[in-house]
Amino acid sequence: MSLDHAATKPHEQLAAALADDLTAVNDMIRTRMASEHAPRIPEVTAHLVEAGGKRLRPMLTLAAARMCGYEGPYHIHLAATVEFIHTATLLHDDVVDESSQRRGRPTANLLWDNTSSVLVGDYLFARSFQLMVETGSLRVLDILANASATIAEGEVLQLTAATDLGTTEEIYIQVVRGKTAALFSAAMEVGGEIAGQDAATKQALYDYGDALGVSFQIVDDLLDYGGTKAIGKNVGDDFRERKLTLPVIRAIAQADNEERAFWVRTIQKGKQVEGDLEHAIELLAKHGTMETTRQDALAWAGKAKSALDLIPDHPLKAMLCDLADYVVARIA
Repeated sequence: MSLDHAATKPHEQLAAALADDLTAVNDMIRTRMASEHAPRIPEVTAHLVEAGGKRLRPMLTLAAARMCGYEGPYHIHLAATVEFIHTATLLHDDVVDESSQRRGRPTANLLWDNTSSVLVGDYLFARSFQLMVETGSLRVLDILANASATIAEGEVLQLTAATDLGTTEEIYIQVVRGKTAALFSAAMEVGGEIAGQDAATKQALYDYGDALGVSFQIVDDLLDYGGTKAIGKNVGDDFRERKLTLPVIRAIAQADNEERAFWVRTIQKGKQVEGDLEHAIELLAKHGTMETTRQDALAWAGKAKSALDLIPDHPLKAMLCDLADYVVARIA
């Protein structure tokens, strides 16, 4: 089930509660993605930024800052920074993955070219660091710079682990923590940092973002084998791109010789024929790995909610807890 068709929509409740801040963030994004000398930059950026994304990551920064009592201006800068980092990684990812669809629309690399996508992504990374510096906080710069490095590290690790049938669940979680959860956790932590919170509170915010990000990615990986095109991606993309995700890793661990030969041919060697995706789905069902992976996603969502126990009651805290449930509603 798509997030947009779930019975409740906590991200919309968050957006309503943070409406004024989000307007300011969107204004800053449009201003800072402009380029006097290279009009292709705002063209490519706008295609992705204006594509109907939920602004989930910047909302995490805004919510964390507001929940912690921040009343200054720099949570806007940080939320815009987080969105720029996210957009830059998407532009680069679509080139690496040779993707043709993102959020139900043609990717920038398909509409323009790979060179434009990579260079505009680089420009957005540079813009994000300019925004960080404007906050005047070295610790904020440290958090987001580390997150940016971790994201890149996670993507490179995935390159080497994706088609290696020896990839373990531990490596998979390391990849997920890098390429997805790192920005969720940093988005939360900088909200607490700019609000001047103590170390325990900032750790709680970080832990929420980390667990939410892991849950979010596990759900996304599950939907690649059990979702529909309504989720904004082509079903089976991970299989076609030979990415070892958690349900597949678990199926390989339980495979007999014939099943292992199938995974060697389709994932390790990349020799796929018609009907292979359907057979892969049958093997996941046979070994129950979709269900065990679903339970893991639910457990990570539970960890996210538990991480906020330290935070005093606040309407935004309740919405963040609902958001954790909402992320897994697609598979619950």
